[in-house]
Amino acid sequence: MKSLIVCLVAASFAFAAAPAEAKGCLKGAVVGGVAGHYAGHHGWLGAAAGCLYGRHRAKDQERQQQTQHQGQAEIGQTGM
Repeated sequence: MKSLIVCLVAASFAFAAAPAEAKGCLKGAVVGGVAGHYAGHHGWLGAAAGCLYGRHRAKDQERQQQTQHQGQAEIGQTGM
């Protein structure tokens, strides 16, 4: 439990410096850290993997939103 708390505190300090870059990373790090902790006391490894996965998912969602907004703008320009 102590290592989990240390992991979460360290992650929060690490991502406080660059909040724009950490979109999705903090949530993934927390989930990955907890999962890694219970899967053999590998909280740091789980947090790192969760951060990478969370950032990947955030980028995918951002791209999808951009394409939806572009599609809606094109429909609005054609007058339909």
